[in-house]
Amino acid sequence: MEIKNIFSQYVQKQSVFTDKRTLSSNFIPDKIQHRDEEIQLLSTIIAPVLKGFNSNNIFIYGTCGTGKTICAKYVLGQLVEILGTHGRDVRPIYINCKMKKVADTEYRLFAQLLKEMGELVPDTGLPTDVLYRKFFGNIDSKKQEIIIVLDEIDTLFKKIGDDFLYNLTRINTELKQSHIMIIGITNDVSFRDNLDTRVKSSLSEEEIIFKPYNASQLKDILTERSLTGFVYGSVGDSALSKCAALAAQEHGDARRALDLLRVAGETADRLGEPIVTEKHVDMAEYKIDTDRMVETVKSQPTQSQVVLYSIIKLHEKAVQQKQWSDKRMLTGDVFDSYGAICTNTGLKPLTQRRISDLIAELDMLGIITAKVISNGRYGRTREISLAINENAMQKISALLNERFGI
Repeated sequence: MEIKNIFSQYVQKQSVFTDKRTLSSNFIPDKIQHRDEEIQLLSTIIAPVLKGFNSNNIFIYGTCGTGKTICAKYVLGQLVEILGTHGRDVRPIYINCKMKKVADTEYRLFAQLLKEMGELVPDTGLPTDVLYRKFFGNIDSKKQEIIIVLDEIDTLFKKIGDDFLYNLTRINTELKQSHIMIIGITNDVSFRDNLDTRVKSSLSEEEIIFKPYNASQLKDILTERSLTGFVYGSVGDSALSKCAALAAQEHGDARRALDLLRVAGETADRLGEPIVTEKHVDMAEYKIDTDRMVETVKSQPTQSQVVLYSIIKLHEKAVQQKQWSDKRMLTGDVFDSYGAICTNTGLKPLTQRRISDLIAELDMLGIITAKVISNGRYGRTREISLAINENAMQKISALLNERFGI
């Protein structure tokens, strides 16, 4: 009997993809659709560096998936390309402030900036003022323009405050040969309002607002990406329209649209079907929502996870006893279940008021629904139910059971 390699069936099978990389939100195409105005404005603000002048700082605002990062990278890529022919010394540095152990403290931020400039420093150990001097010396060693892109800058601000921004902008008053320009990218349109007055004054930035894509624009983006990402004719027009429509419902998120299309293609591949249809998009939406919810739960603090675990255990118990139709899960029920889990795990319990706050936060994240109801003279409470699909609940239940189950 001939023994075949288990992967031989996959090698022989025809895929719907030709280049899956083009369906990634990180992929930068030769032309970015429906962002001509924003790209033109961004390049106009940066352009003075080509003639040796200083450029203003820029803050880019917009919700998730509106093209902020991809446009900034595209413009800087174009800048680097033309610098090669004009000999100007401009150095763009890109840092994602959401990356763990890269920019969660001011020390690590400057350590990462130095690493990007070719100078290795330890992740911890040196006094912060030593890092400042190293950073200052590296920048001012020659005549140059440093463009620092701080993506998800609001995340860094929430962790360490705004002193780092003040220090980065004020350093320009001491530099003799060089200059620093900052491009901040954020989903938080009120970010600037929370900054200290002295930081606002030192920034002197220009603002660019990225509006959400509509369904028609999203379909254009998906259609263009599908031409290079998929085998010709392997994606139905209705599938593209559905991906665009679903993403348009979520604040015009192009990242969401691309994820839906890519996962729909992967689903079609696994099923051995040659054309991506609406059915595959539905399956992709279900999988993405499940994975996203699981990751959201993983990122929650321990106490929030215990509260959610308490709700899940109450839900499972009601279903097993077939009492779900006439049993209400109230805040008091959750608090009692939560207290029992804390006792079993040795965790210090929080007050009922704090538990109520955590329930409200889980409701805001879309993991549960918590409807406020009145008990007359006995006050108000919340009627709670899970807002996640069965597949997500099973995965989250297993995850939390492994951590808190006895």
